Amino acid sequence: MSVRMVARRLGSKLLPRFTPAAALHSHATSFGFKQVNEEEKSQLVGNVFTKVASNYDIMNDLMSGGLHRLWKDRLVSKLSPFPGMKHLDVAGGTGDVAFRILKTINSVNRRGMEDTLENDLQAETQIYVCDINPNMLDVGKKRALERGLGDLRSLVWVEGDAEKLTFKDDSMDGYTIAFGIRNVTHIEKVLAEAYRVLKKGGRFLCLELSHVDTPVFKQLYDYYSFSVIPVVGELVAGDRDSYQYLVESVRRFPPQEVFASMIADAGFQKVEYENLVGGVVAILSGLKI
Repeated sequence: MSVRMVARRLGSKLLPRFTPAAALHSHATSFGFKQVNEEEKSQLVGNVFTKVASNYDIMNDLMSGGLHRLWKDRLVSKLSPFPGMKHLDVAGGTGDVAFRILKTINSVNRRGMEDTLENDLQAETQIYVCDINPNMLDVGKKRALERGLGDLRSLVWVEGDAEKLTFKDDSMDGYTIAFGIRNVTHIEKVLAEAYRVLKKGGRFLCLELSHVDTPVFKQLYDYYSFSVIPVVGELVAGDRDSYQYLVESVRRFPPQEVFASMIADAGFQKVEYENLVGGVVAILSGLKI
């Protein structure tokens, strides 16, 4: 596990290998290892998540050995949720991150706080779960009902596009996106929208599958990714192609240093990243100051 601060000068050395501006003005983009028109990608990605929605939880457990739960716990611990906060969780349709944030807020020690003040803070707390895919949102709503959170006013489900958010400027205390940003067409548009909706002092946090640098570990990881995960997807979910795409999408996603420079270019300060499991996943963060 390592945490690295990222200076803006790193971007000037690395960006020629992956240039956001070039992607912005191109009419082609990647869908896994394939090149497709930008207009096609959102539909293709939507089809993938429509197919995997019903098996999303069990496949996450199988693919990560359950580690995704610890990674999401780490993400939320870095957010430091508080009662009364307004938070936006993007690409979070199944509710995994939102439920953790609510649990943390409810467990905050409020001894000595008057009941009326506590109730006011609970009423003010708003966790918005935004996802472009209605099937993923349906999974999350069902899970909320199972947890007794179906009528909770603090939890709001929103069908929306990360590249064109409907929330007001400077309206959110925090923004999280877990395992979602690599599936968008324009990463830089998502980052710009995240910056726009955050209040000053608000924190951006992204949990994403990333790049392993250690050669031996990378070979093992590549073998597992390309030879095991699609087979498990076919056996458990009856869908090899969707999991083949998910594996390929990780390899097309920019390395940690490059992505961190993109976050800084969006205006965020104090950008850093933390590698988990040798870089299999990384948590990247930045502050709007």
